[in-house]
Amino acid sequence: MNTLKTTQIRPNPDNPRIIRDDKFRQLVQSLTDFPEMLEARPIVVDPDHMVLGGNMRLKACVEAKIPIVPVYVASWDEVKQKQFIIKDNIGFGEWDWDMLANEWDPSDLAEWGLDVWQPDDEVDMSVLDDIDDSRALDMTDNVRRAVQVFFEAEDYEEAAAIWSKLNKAQIYAGKHIIEAMKKAYEES
Repeated sequence: MNTLKTTQIRPNPDNPRIIRDDKFRQLVQSLTDFPEMLEARPIVVDPDHMVLGGNMRLKACVEAKIPIVPVYVASWDEVKQKQFIIKDNIGFGEWDWDMLANEWDPSDLAEWGLDVWQPDDEVDMSVLDDIDDSRALDMTDNVRRAVQVFFEAEDYEEAAAIWSKLNKAQIYAGKHIIEAMKKAYEES
C-alpha cells in the first residue's frame, strides 16, 4: 500500500461532490475514531497526486490532523479518470430499512452518519393535541392499533390542516387513507 503526506496530495478543483456541516464533522469523527477505514478505502490519486476519489476524506484527514494517508495511484487516461470521479460518488443500491430497524442500534447508525428517523427529535405531535384519539385508534382487546403516515416536510402544514378539518367534521380519516392506499396500489 502506498502512502503520502496529506500535504503532497492535491485536492481536485473539479470534484463535483461535497460534504458539508454536520455530515463533514461526522466524517472527521469517523476517521478520528476508526482510521483503519482509510486502509480499506485509500484515497485514489493520479500520478501527479491529484485526488480522483476521496476529496472529502482528504479534507477530513487534514481537519483531523492525520498527516499520512494510504493512497492508490491510478494511471488512467482522462476519460477513465472522469468516469471514476462520477462513478465513485454515485450511491448505488438502497438501504434495507427493515433490517436496519430490527438488527442495528439506531444510535450507532446515527453516530456513524446514517440518517435514521428519530421520532423523539423530529415529529411535532402538537397537531394531535385536540383530537379525541379514542375514536381515531382502535382499542380492540385493550390494544391500541394505529397506522403512521409520513409526510415530506413541505407537505406537513397542509396535511395537519386537512387532518384538523376532518377531525372537526367527525370524519374518520383512516378509512379515507386506506381507500387512497388501495387505489394507489391497484394503479401501480
